[in-house]
Amino acid sequence: MQLRDLIETIGQSYDRSQGMSSPAQRLLRSAQTELLQWVPAGYRPEGSGGRGAAAFVPWIAVFDPDETDGARHGMYVVYLFAEDMQTVALSLNQGVTELVERFKTSEGRQRLKSQADAIRAALPASMSSGLDPDIDLKSRAALPIHYEYGNILATTYKISTLPDESTMVADLRRFVRLYQEALSVRETIRQTTPDKIITTIKQPASPPKNKPADFKPKSDADYVTNVAAHTQVKSRKHETVVRDYGNFLREKRGLQPNTQVHPRDMTVLVGATEWLIEVKMVRRGNAVAAVREALGQLLFYRHFLYPNGHHHVSMVAVFNEDIGQACVDFLENQSVASIWRNGSNWTGSPSAIAANLC
Repeated sequence: MQLRDLIETIGQSYDRSQGMSSPAQRLLRSAQTELLQWVPAGYRPEGSGGRGAAAFVPWIAVFDPDETDGARHGMYVVYLFAEDMQTVALSLNQGVTELVERFKTSEGRQRLKSQADAIRAALPASMSSGLDPDIDLKSRAALPIHYEYGNILATTYKISTLPDESTMVADLRRFVRLYQEALSVRETIRQTTPDKIITTIKQPASPPKNKPADFKPKSDADYVTNVAAHTQVKSRKHETVVRDYGNFLREKRGLQPNTQVHPRDMTVLVGATEWLIEVKMVRRGNAVAAVREALGQLLFYRHFLYPNGHHHVSMVAVFNEDIGQACVDFLENQSVASIWRNGSNWTGSPSAIAANLC
C-alpha cells in the first residue's frame, strides 16, 4: 500500500462511533508493517486508534527503540490526525505521559513546551526550514492538547489535498533524519543546560567492571596469541537489523546464518565460502562514518579470527539504509560486499548480488 493511500484512507474513513474493529482501525494497526518500507531498518512503526475506546486523535508513529518503546515517553515521529479528520500533522513530538503524570497537567504541558522550544532553537536552520512550531488538532480532549504542547516541528497536510506519494515519502524520511539530529541536540542541551531537559533517558546496561591496573610484563620471547571476544554494547536498532537480515537469508535464500559467533555479528556459509557479516547503523545520514567502521571491523576480525584461512572468508557489510554509490564502489574496491534495506527488500553491491546474499 502506498503511504499516501494509507494516510488518505484513514483520514476519510475513521469514525469513533464504529469502535475498535472498523476498517480504519485495522489500517492503523497495519502501519507497523506498512511503514517499514519507508523508514531505515531498525526503527519501529506503530499505529493506534485508542485502547478499549476509539481515540479522538488516532496516530501512526515511528520509534527509535534506543530512545523509547512507545508514545508515553521520549521522542518520536508521528502522524497525528486532527479530531475533525480534515488534517493530519507529521510531527516530531515527545512522549507526553511521563511529564504530565510527574508534574500534573498545567506544569507538565509547560515543561513539554519548554523542552520543545529548546530543542527547536538548537536544531540547524537548514533542517527546520519550512516546518511549523505549532499544530492544531481541533480537539478539546486532554491528550490531543498535550500533543500540541509536545510538538517540536511539524508539517500539516489537508486530507482532501494530500501531496503526491514521492513528496510524502520524502517528508517522512526528512523527519526521521530530523529525529536523529534532535536526539543528539537534546543530549547536548542536557549536558550544558540540564534544567531545560526533564525527559529521562534510558540507562544503558552497565559494562563489566574492569580489573584494577596490574603491570606484570611477560616474557619478551616470540609467542602466538588469540584475540579474546570482548563485551560490546549493541543498540536495539542494530539487533533488529541483524535479526531482519538473518531472517531474509533463512527464509528467502535457504541459508543458515549463525549469530553465535561473538564478537562477530553473523556468519553464513555459501558453498565453500564463509561470509563474515558486519552490521552498521548509518547515523544522522553519515554513511561515510558507518562505512569506515564496517571496513575496519571486518578487516580486524578477518585478520585475527581467521589466521589460517583468509582465502575461504569473504566480507560483507550490512547497513540499515542506502550508503550511496561512492561508498558502495569504495567497499567493492576493498573486496567488501555491501547490502542495505531498500523498502521491504534487501539490495546490494554487485558482489553481494553475485553471491545471492540480497
